[in-house]
Amino acid sequence: MAAQSDGGKAGVGCGGGGFAQLYDVDTEEPLDSAAIHICQCCRTSACYWGCRSACLGSLLGGGQPAGGAGIRETHCPPREQLWLDCLWIILALLVFFWDVGTDLCLAVDYYRRQDYLWFGLTLFFVLVPSVLVQILSFRWFVQDYTGGGLGEVEGLTKRGAVALGCLYPGRDRLQLATIWLWQATIHILQLGQVWRYIRTLYLGVMSRRQKEHQRRWYWAMMFEYADVNMLRLLETFLESAPQLVLQLCIMIQENRAETLQCISSLASLLSLAWVLASYHKLLRDSRDDQRSMSYRGALLHLFWRLFTISSRVLSLALFASLFHIYFGIFVVVHWCAMAFWVVHGGTDFCMSKWEEVLFNMVVGIVYIFCWFNVKEGRTRHRMVAYYIVVLAENTILTGLWYAYRDPVLTDSYAVPALCGVYLTFAGGVLVMLLYYGFLHPATAHLQPSPASSCCAQLLWGLPLPPSAPPTAPPTPAHMTKSQTEEDVAETCLPVFQVRSAPPISKPEGPLIKIDMPRKRYPAWDAHYVDRRLRRTINILQYITPAAVGIRYRDGPLLYELLQYESSL
Repeated sequence: MAAQSDGGKAGVGCGGGGFAQLYDVDTEEPLDSAAIHICQCCRTSACYWGCRSACLGSLLGGGQPAGGAGIRETHCPPREQLWLDCLWIILALLVFFWDVGTDLCLAVDYYRRQDYLWFGLTLFFVLVPSVLVQILSFRWFVQDYTGGGLGEVEGLTKRGAVALGCLYPGRDRLQLATIWLWQATIHILQLGQVWRYIRTLYLGVMSRRQKEHQRRWYWAMMFEYADVNMLRLLETFLESAPQLVLQLCIMIQENRAETLQCISSLASLLSLAWVLASYHKLLRDSRDDQRSMSYRGALLHLFWRLFTISSRVLSLALFASLFHIYFGIFVVVHWCAMAFWVVHGGTDFCMSKWEEVLFNMVVGIVYIFCWFNVKEGRTRHRMVAYYIVVLAENTILTGLWYAYRDPVLTDSYAVPALCGVYLTFAGGVLVMLLYYGFLHPATAHLQPSPASSCCAQLLWGLPLPPSAPPTAPPTPAHMTKSQTEEDVAETCLPVFQVRSAPPISKPEGPLIKIDMPRKRYPAWDAHYVDRRLRRTINILQYITPAAVGIRYRDGPLLYELLQYESSL
C-alpha cells in the first residue's frame, strides 16, 4: 500500500480485491449518475457523499446544509435511539454469557454425575467453535493493526502525525507491547468477542458525544460491530445449534428433563434467534442502498426465528434420539444439498474464490436449521421452496420417530411433541408474514420516520434511499406530487439531451474511488470484508480532518455510454 501527495492530490492503491484512489475535492471530476439521488433532508439532487457531509456539517454546526436557501433545518436523532443501541448491544452480550455459561455448567454437571459421554460432547461443542472463532478474531486484529494507518479513535495510537510508510502506527514500544499482550491474553481466555462488544459500545457512545472527528468514531464503531456480528453468526451455528440438538436428544433419550438442561437449551435457542436478528439489522444499517430495520422489526424477526428454529430443532432431536447413524447421514445429505443450492445461486460475499467456497459451506450448515438469505432480489419463491422442503423433512423425521418409538416410555409426551413441531412452525410462518407485511424495511406503504433524515442516516447507519436508475429517480413518500415532478424535470432529463448541472454539494474530504462493482445486497460492502480497504479508510480518516467518502465503480454510467455508442 502506498500513498502520495502532490499539490493537494493523493492516491492510495490497494492490490488484489480492488483499487482505491483518493481524489482531492478541488480537482474532483463530475459525478456519475449512480452518485446522484434526491435528498430526503434538503429535497435537492446532490452527490450522495456531498449531501451526507453537508448535512453532518449542519448537524454539528447548527447551520443549514449547503444547497441553497429555504432548506429546512435538520436535527439529530432522538436521544432514545442512543439508549436503544446501547441496550441492544448489552442484551447481546448478556445472551452470549448466558449461552456459554449454562453450557459450561451443564458440562460440569455431567462430569459430576459421571456421564462422561455427554460431558465430552457438551464440552466439545463449547470449546472447539470458540477456539476457531478466537483464531479468526485474532487474525483480523493482526491484519488491521500491522497494516498501519489506524486512527486514534481505534485506541491503538497516540495523538500526532502518522508516517504512512512505517510498519506500526504507534511510536511507543511499551505501548505497542502492551497492546499485543492484551489482545493475545483476551483471545487465549476466549474473550475476544466480549472485548469487541465492549469496544463497539464504547465507540458508539463516543461517536454520539464527541463532536470532533465524529465521523472517525462512527467508522470505527461500524467496523467493530460488523466484525463481532460475523464472528457471533459463525459461532452460534457451530456451537449453539449443535448444542441445542444434543441437549434435546439427551432429554428425550433419558425420558426426563433437568432444570439446567432446559435453561441451557433455552439459552442456545435465544442465542441463535438473537444473532440472526442482529446480523440482518446491522447488515441493512451498514448499507446506504437499503432502508434500515427498526427495533420493532428486529424483535418480530427475533420471534420468527425463535419459532421456526424451535420446530426444526425439536424434529431433529426426536429423530436423533432413535436413529443415531441415520441422523448423521441425513445431516450430511441436507448440508451437501443446501451448499450446492447456495453455490448454484452465485453468492458474492467474500473477496476471494476460496473464501467464497468456505462461506457457502458455512451457509449450508445454517440452512440445516433455518432460512438465510444470500442472494439479491425477491426471496419469496426461494423462501417458499425452502420452507416446503423443511416442512416435508420435519414430517418425515417426526413420523419415523413416532412409528418406531417405545410407547411405554414416550406416551406421556409423544402427542405434545408432535403438536409442538407443527404449532411452532405455523407460528414462525405467521410471524414471518407479519414482519414482511408491516415491519419489513422495504414495505412500500410505510411512511418514513421523522428521524429518517440524512443526518440521522449518517450517524446511526440508517440508509438513504437507493440510488436512482438513469431514467427513474426515487420518489420519497413525504414529497408532494408537484415537488416530485419538479425535481424529476430538473434532474432526470433523457440520456441524449444536454443535462443541466444539478446543484452539487461537494464532499468535505477526500473521496475513495474503488475500481470494482459494488457487492449486491444481502452481501456486505467490500470495505467491510476487505481489510485492505479498511486500512485505506483508516489512513485517510486519520490524516484528513474532514469526512472520507466512498464511491464504487458505476454500472449505470457504463450502461449509458454503451447505449449511446450503440445508437450512433
